[in-house]
Amino acid sequence: MADYNINAVTRRAVFTGSAGLGPYAFTFEIIDSGDLAVYFNATLLTLTTDYTVSINANGTGDVTIVTGTNVPSTPTASDQIVIVGARDIERTTDFVTAGDLLASSLNEQLDSLTLFDQQVSEEGRRAMRAPVYDPALVEDGGVVDMTLPTKASRAGKTLAFDSDGNPTVGEDIGNWRSDWAASVAYGVRDIVRDASNYNIYRCNTAHTSSGTTPISSNADVAKWDLVIDASYAATQATNAAASATAAAASATAAAADAVLTAADVVSTNADVVTTGNNVTAAQAAQAAAEAAADDFTDRYYGAHANDGAAQTYITGQGLTVDTGDVYFNSTSNIIRVYDGAAWNDAFVSSVGVLQASNNLSDVNNAATALTNLGLTAAAAEINYNDITTLGTVEASKTVTADSSGEITVPDDKKIYFGTDSDASIQYDETTDDRLKIEGAQVEFAKSVLGSTNTDTTNTGNVTLDFAANQNHVLTLTGNVTLVNPTTEQVGQSGFIVFIQDATGGRTVSLGTDYETAGAAGLTLSTAASTTDVVPYIVAASGRILLGTPQLAFA
Repeated sequence: MADYNINAVTRRAVFTGSAGLGPYAFTFEIIDSGDLAVYFNATLLTLTTDYTVSINANGTGDVTIVTGTNVPSTPTASDQIVIVGARDIERTTDFVTAGDLLASSLNEQLDSLTLFDQQVSEEGRRAMRAPVYDPALVEDGGVVDMTLPTKASRAGKTLAFDSDGNPTVGEDIGNWRSDWAASVAYGVRDIVRDASNYNIYRCNTAHTSSGTTPISSNADVAKWDLVIDASYAATQATNAAASATAAAASATAAAADAVLTAADVVSTNADVVTTGNNVTAAQAAQAAAEAAADDFTDRYYGAHANDGAAQTYITGQGLTVDTGDVYFNSTSNIIRVYDGAAWNDAFVSSVGVLQASNNLSDVNNAATALTNLGLTAAAAEINYNDITTLGTVEASKTVTADSSGEITVPDDKKIYFGTDSDASIQYDETTDDRLKIEGAQVEFAKSVLGSTNTDTTNTGNVTLDFAANQNHVLTLTGNVTLVNPTTEQVGQSGFIVFIQDATGGRTVSLGTDYETAGAAGLTLSTAASTTDVVPYIVAASGRILLGTPQLAFA
């Protein structure tokens, strides 16, 4: 029974872990140790297992942390300990008619009710709520309604507030993922740039990318929404530049036509009478120039630090932001054009672009390409469509493939490069199935799969060569230790056969790379001339798993 007051205090205390394991004192009253919830950072701890509680005579107390699974080491100043009231909301005493109404039971129930109220009050203060001085609630005839939109409408959206200050659904959440790349897991609302054409896309279906750019011709194009069309922005920039050029030309013409000669002006004492075709043309040109200049100023809005600053300036002039409007971004030094929905760069960068004036000279001019490769047309041209048989290819030899497009190299034939007979490629099936590149002498040998090493004399340290053989047959002429190999391949499997010699009783010890079930080692047959077959598989580099010796033969 609680024989003390329940004071008006907040039922929550927050500490850094600078006190280590504690104790951490709390100043709100509890009835028993189960009335608390204790958190180590974001982990809810368990009473007794992760912490203990000491209760003072006035109902306050302290908590001492216990290290273990949830608190792996002594807390430090970078950790956080939170102690909060968490008495189970329940009624444990029932007063019956004509029964005892004990003060102790009544006090405990009333204390519990007070604790419940304080817990709810503490939780409420951490919740999002409207200020007390806000307008009246809807149910009271006002406009405030702090109810969230439905899950279906708010899922994946930001939280916003309408003109009455009530919660509403905001814009989609997007994640900038830089340039699109293959083999990347993209989620819904991820935003990428297509580096091949500078278009901007937003992912509408989670998937792992494949193929190549442009995204517009990729097999997964339906999983992307086009946000910014760079080619459209470039067209708008071209139109804006053309309008500016036309405006400048009109202004020049107006200036030329505005030059009046003395013959075009007749002066009287009272007024000036203007006559002649030049005056009429000048006035028309002036009007056209003014109209063109006005149109240009309604399109180009000077230099601004960013899109927001440009829009603020335009609207500040009492104008709207229209398709084709242009400004100079003084931060990136790029002309930006408005496409009706967003601002876009008004050019495509020339960085990395091949130009016929330099890089493409290797492509659009065969003679130049051959020269750059150190070849001549007479010595280098081989027409693939005319290849028939492939023996020795000489300087001016022209050969063709068969109807399926395949080139067949007969046994013991070579392909020579240039006039150096040492620089050749040869496939020799009759000897060792090797493809030889002579000169550099690079050889690709046939696979070791299925090959077997048959060592007839084995004693002391033995190192198996897994690169040369898949299976190994060892005749034990003494006690053997299998030394850790360096040639095993992950996934390789096969058998190791141990044969006792005429003496028998030979044992096999294992290097640390060889593993057996329960680390029991190998127990082989000991009789003379007996055979044990041990299967193996390479699970990882440095891990050769051995099975139980089986198929023992006398």
